Amino acid sequence: MHTYQPSEILIEQGEEHTPVVQRVLTRLPHVPVRLVEKDWERKTPVASEHDPFAVGKRRLLFTRQRSPFLEHCPAGTSGLVCCNYFVVSLISNCSMDCSYCFLQEYLANNPTLKVFTNADVLLGELASAVDRHPERHFRIGTGELSDSLALDPLLGFSADLVPFFAARRNALLELKTKSDSVSGLLALDPKDRVVVSWSMTPPEIIDTEEHGTASFAERLAAARQVQAAGYKLGFHFDPLIEYPNWEEGYRDTIERIFSTIDARRVAWVSVGSLRMTPALRTAVRRRFPRTRILSGEQVACGDGKWRTFQALRVKMYRTITGWLKEAAPTVPMYMCMETAAVWEKVFGHVPSSDKEVARTLTQPNLVGV
Repeated sequence: MHTYQPSEILIEQGEEHTPVVQRVLTRLPHVPVRLVEKDWERKTPVASEHDPFAVGKRRLLFTRQRSPFLEHCPAGTSGLVCCNYFVVSLISNCSMDCSYCFLQEYLANNPTLKVFTNADVLLGELASAVDRHPERHFRIGTGELSDSLALDPLLGFSADLVPFFAARRNALLELKTKSDSVSGLLALDPKDRVVVSWSMTPPEIIDTEEHGTASFAERLAAARQVQAAGYKLGFHFDPLIEYPNWEEGYRDTIERIFSTIDARRVAWVSVGSLRMTPALRTAVRRRFPRTRILSGEQVACGDGKWRTFQALRVKMYRTITGWLKEAAPTVPMYMCMETAAVWEKVFGHVPSSDKEVARTLTQPNLVGV
């Protein structure tokens, strides 16, 4: 298991005695600790080091979230088919460092890896939204601004989140990860309300582009563990990376996954194209000059992002979803941040509404449900 070791711990004044801070101080007794004033991060200039984004990942800051936690997924952009996903973030920034990660742009001026101390407020927000609308089905994830589980052995947030969702029949929690940090989940009972999802690419891409993550074999072993413990699984082939022999790589990846786990207990699979803003492409070139992900042909799209040109990405979608249907014919599939035209070319239809996609994904036909 990959363990995170910060260079220093920064605690906003007044947050010293919160449960998550006390857990971390107990687990990292030798890391230097410093109290900082409110809004210290905003007032602190970005470090002048060669790679300030990487340096910021090693600086662990504990602060309160003063904005609402629960938000609609930003993938719900006009012109793109939306799966009606909601996100909550207890962490901002990631201990891992994938070459294509959008945080390089989104958090470019962020000098820390930030952890929010008021998990109780988050749970209150969730209860207010979910319990007030028992007729709705909510799919909520924690993996937008950080990996959902990479820091869980240190922070222990899963011990709060899993029981909360286990007690509610109209909400699913998705924990999305590239780690194998699942030990904190194994003693909890998800009651079929928690999906643990892995972002998957072929091993050769994991080894060269997904720095600091668990290996393919480690992710697959962790998926077997949590499935045996009663959790549903999800898999995200997003972004799809074009590289020499990509077809062989993805075919072997899919075969290895579904020969290892029980497809009947997979809640969903998604696919998505490599997509980048111009600023992110610049950051990737600067930070990862040897990356292969920018060697393919990309074109500017209507939402301001660059994607693999449509003919190739449709070919990749059709090829990979074809193998997925052979390996797991009953598992719901969807595309992330794609147009209706691409949905039509890949799946032969376009969902009639966002609610149709959401209903399929929140009420999948699974063994044991």
